[in-house]
Amino acid sequence: MKRNLKKIFIITYFIITINIATMRNVRAYIDPSVMTYAVQAIAGIAIAIGAAFGIYFRKAKKKINSKLGIDENKNKEVESDEIVVKKDDK
Repeated sequence: MKRNLKKIFIITYFIITINIATMRNVRAYIDPSVMTYAVQAIAGIAIAIGAAFGIYFRKAKKKINSKLGIDENKNKEVESDEIVVKKDDK
């Protein structure tokens, strides 16, 4: 396993080095609307990753608590759902 990771690292290093060594200057204009689109895309990806992390974290926490026999609602107070309506009879 470590041997394969080392090979992948070496190959990736050489590919990046070759790409950097053979770069050329490019003259291009980036419209401001393109930059706002890129910022929105990056923000969307970051929010999606955060939401996925939060969901899987809760699932893992719930599984660990159930395996250890921990009840997370043990010390919480729960109000009853009773609705009392008083009529004023005069």
